Amino acid sequence: MKWKDMLSMALGNLFKRKVRTLLTVMGVVIGTCAIVVMMSFGIGIKQSMETMMQNMGDLTVITINNESQTPDSAALDDKTLEQVKTIKDVVAVTPVFYLDPSAVTIKSRKYSYQGMIYGVSMSALKEFGYQAETGTLPAEGAPETTILFGKDAEYDFIDSQKSSNNMIFPQADKNGKMPDPYVSALTDKFQAEINLPQDSTAKTKPIKLQCVGTLVEDWGKNPSPSHSVFMDVAFAKQLRDKYNKLNNIKKDPNKKDGYDSASVKVASVEAVPDAEKAIQDMGFSTYSMESVRKPLEEQMRTIQMILGGLGAISLLVAALGITNTMIMSIYERTREIGIMKVLGCVVRNIRTMFLVEAGAIGFMGGAIGIAQSYAISFLINTLYAAQNAGGGDAMGAAAGGGAAAQISIIPVWLALGALVFSTMVGLVSGFHPANRAVKISALTAIKQE
Repeated sequence: MKWKDMLSMALGNLFKRKVRTLLTVMGVVIGTCAIVVMMSFGIGIKQSMETMMQNMGDLTVITINNESQTPDSAALDDKTLEQVKTIKDVVAVTPVFYLDPSAVTIKSRKYSYQGMIYGVSMSALKEFGYQAETGTLPAEGAPETTILFGKDAEYDFIDSQKSSNNMIFPQADKNGKMPDPYVSALTDKFQAEINLPQDSTAKTKPIKLQCVGTLVEDWGKNPSPSHSVFMDVAFAKQLRDKYNKLNNIKKDPNKKDGYDSASVKVASVEAVPDAEKAIQDMGFSTYSMESVRKPLEEQMRTIQMILGGLGAISLLVAALGITNTMIMSIYERTREIGIMKVLGCVVRNIRTMFLVEAGAIGFMGGAIGIAQSYAISFLINTLYAAQNAGGGDAMGAAAGGGAAAQISIIPVWLALGALVFSTMVGLVSGFHPANRAVKISALTAIKQE
C-alpha cells in the first residue's frame, strides 16, 4: 500500500467520526496550549530578571576589593593588575583610584569643582561599556591631562565668589527646559590646583586640563559616570603625591601603596566564575553580579520545570484520550482490518495507518494549540504592558521594559518543539492500539458483525 493511500484512508477514517475526533483533538489543543503558555511564562520571567540585572550592573564585570590591607597582604598595585590581565578570558582591567576632593580643585574661571574624581585606565573605558554623550572617549595615547566629565559633573561647579545660591541644579523648569550650567565641558578651559593648608604661603602652578567629552549616565557601572570626573590613574596619583608633599602628609607604613579597588572585564557571563575564582586565589575579595545571577538562574530553572510539568499533565490526559479514541476505532473497524488482511495487506501497513491517524490527531491538536498559545500570550502581554504603563508593576519598571515589557514569550524553538512533542505524543499513544490491530485474527475479524 502506498503512503498516499494510507494517508488518505487514515484521514478519511478520522473525519468519518467528526465529533469524537474533534473532542480528542481539543484535548491535545488544551494540553499543548497549557505547556506552551506555562513555559512562555518561565521564559518571560527569566528575561525580565536578566534585564533587571543588566540594569543593576554589567554581568561580565568583576570588582576587586582590597579593603583589609595589612603588611602581609598582597598589594593591589600595577604589578598585580598585570597578572590579572593574564587570566583566561579577561578582556580589560582598570584600577579605581579615588582622589580625595580636599586634595585637588578643578577650576574654570571663577567656578570650582571639588566633587568626586576618579583615576582610571582611560584606554579601557570603551571595553567597560562607557559611552560618550557629548564629545568622544580619549584616543589611545591621549595626554595624561585629558579628563572626562560625568553626565552631571558640569552642574557640580560652584561660583567661588558667592557664599549662597552658588550652584545651578540639574532640574528642568515648568516648561521642561534644563538650565545651563556655569561651565561647558567641551568649550571652557580647565585647570587643576593642589589645595594647600590655610596657613601655607607656598605657591603652586595650576595644571592645564583638557576635557574631551561627557559620559552617558549609568549607575550600574563602577565608578558611576554621573557626578564625577575621570582622569588617567597615573596622573591622579601624581596629584595625590604633590598634595601629600605640600601638606606634609606622611605615608602609612602599615599600608601598601595600592588601589582600594579595581574592575575586571571578562569576555562572557559564562567565564565570570572561573576568572573570579582565579582572582580570589590571589588573595583578594571580589564581587560580581554572578553572586546574584546564579541563584536567580537556578530559581528560574525550577520555576520553568514546575510550569512545564503542570502543562505536561494536561498533555498526558490528552494522550490518554488519543489512546482511548484509537482503541474504540479498532473495535469499530475490526471487520475492515480482517478484510485488509485477507486481501493481502502487509501487517506493517495496517500498523502504519493507525499510527498515522494517531499522529495526525497529535499534529492537528499541536498546531491549533500553538496558534491559541500565541493569541493568549498576546493578550497577556497587552494587559501586562497596560498595567506597567499605569505604574502598577514594580518589576516591569525595574527591568526597564515599561509598557514594552513581556511576561509571556514564545520563541520559535518552543513552538516547533511543542508541535513535534504533540505529534510524538499522538504516535506513542497510538502505538499500543496499532499493535493490537495487527494481532487481530483475519478469520475472527471477518466474522465480526
